[in-house]
Amino acid sequence: MSESTQQSYRPSRAGGADRSGNGHGVPIELVGVTKRYPGQRAAAVDNVSMHVPAGEIVVFVGPSGCGKTTTMKMINRLIEPTSGQILLDGDDVGRRNADDLRRGIGYVIQAGGLFPHLTVGANIGLVPGLLKWKSSRTAERVDELLDMVGLDPAQYRDRYPRELSGGQQQRVGVARALAADPPVLLMDEPFGALDPITRQHLQDELLRIQEELGKTIVFVTHDFDEAVKLGDRIAVLAERSRIVQYDTPAEILSNPADESVEGFVGAGAALKQLTLRRVGGVELDEAVTATVGEQANEALARTRAAGRENCILLDERRRPVRWLSLRELGRERGSLAARRRDEGLAVVGTQATLNDALDTMLTSSHGVVVVTGRRDTYQGVIRVETVMNAIQELQSGAQSGAHPAGPGGEPAARPDDPSADGSGTAGTAGVAR
Repeated sequence: MSESTQQSYRPSRAGGADRSGNGHGVPIELVGVTKRYPGQRAAAVDNVSMHVPAGEIVVFVGPSGCGKTTTMKMINRLIEPTSGQILLDGDDVGRRNADDLRRGIGYVIQAGGLFPHLTVGANIGLVPGLLKWKSSRTAERVDELLDMVGLDPAQYRDRYPRELSGGQQQRVGVARALAADPPVLLMDEPFGALDPITRQHLQDELLRIQEELGKTIVFVTHDFDEAVKLGDRIAVLAERSRIVQYDTPAEILSNPADESVEGFVGAGAALKQLTLRRVGGVELDEAVTATVGEQANEALARTRAAGRENCILLDERRRPVRWLSLRELGRERGSLAARRRDEGLAVVGTQATLNDALDTMLTSSHGVVVVTGRRDTYQGVIRVETVMNAIQELQSGAQSGAHPAGPGGEPAARPDDPSADGSGTAGTAGVAR
């Protein structure tokens, strides 16, 4: 089949959690979408057809200049397609008013794209204002979203973007995109300019928010590891947005369609399977904890009785603050006072991958990583032995030919499994023919 007659791509199986009952995300359909720029012989995007399921994250990954961002921008008509059709929940976006369309689609770009002359609250409330929401409703939504992305509303709503770190700006950018509760989010390399640790944390935050809200997300990146971590499905694109493979991360890792996909997968594909396993899918260990306000001598006695050298101090909302050693506990008099959080505390969320946990362990002086859940509340700790056991399982599975596990540790369905897409027939293979 020539590049100008690509087949329509439908996913082979559900890659993420079942979100069919949440009513938030909507399906996106691209039908023969082409973009030609005046004066250029070749199309920038050539006859792309694909189906993005409702409530899932689909990641476009490919080399620079292959048309990833152009394809995504045609969904909200920041770029107008030359031909073809794009359907949101069955409605042709080309027939809608472009401004109204964009107000109903969240859009996140690198560095947040915040207006520097507006406060954080005003940035987030921009679209609700355009939609004529009452000011009280907008203010309530701003505070709700700041809390959702892990920023204290009282502390951050009146700040300006210049007063925020890069990671904080990006959190505000995500909050702004979610302000009007759109069913679809478009994200154009939103974490590309951030340092690795901040990037990991924001990836985890996105997955946590997605688990809660179930939006349909189209995410563009050039980082294959990021695609594997975030995507329910990955579309590997070549020049002119030709779809080389469209499948689940597990299937692409185990059965790359061709040499170009193998190049994206890179070396150590077996170890990359750790990216498919979430911290929340393994059994966590317990550490001794103490809470701000409790008697120090009680925390000391409890830590000694457990045979531990230290405990984790939690704040009044059960968020981890820092490790306290026996010596530190012994110096305390009366109740444990509130402290600033240790910026070097090794923490991952339940949505983090085992690969993230392993990387974070390398920075921990305690040999364990603290695990947090929704609203950064303490869940337990993960030890290096847990990750090593997972690696051994993956190596054993590779030797026996077993199919890789999915995000929660369950075996991933094969695309040629008749039951994989619930239809009783084999799913469509994500390889161009």
